[in-house]
Amino acid sequence: MNGAFRKKSRIPSLSREAADRQGRILTIAIDALGAGGAMTFLNAQDQHLGARPLDLAIGSPEGFGRVQAVILGLKNR
Repeated sequence: MNGAFRKKSRIPSLSREAADRQGRILTIAIDALGAGGAMTFLNAQDQHLGARPLDLAIGSPEGFGRVQAVILGLKNR
C-alpha cells in the first residue's frame, strides 16, 4: 500500500528542534517537580509567563530558557 487512502492528521507536526525542546523541558520539569507536578505546571496557563509553559518552551529557544528558569526556581524553593 502506498498510503493514498490514509487520513491526514489534523495535529500539526513539530519540527525536530521543537520536539527536542519538548523532550528536554519535560525531563527538566519531571526532575524538578515530579511527574504529576511537571504535567500540571507545563499544561496550565501561567500568569507569570503569560502562556502555557509547554507551548512557550516548544515555540522558541528563548521561550525554552524562560520556562527552564521558572522550573529551576521552583526546584530551589
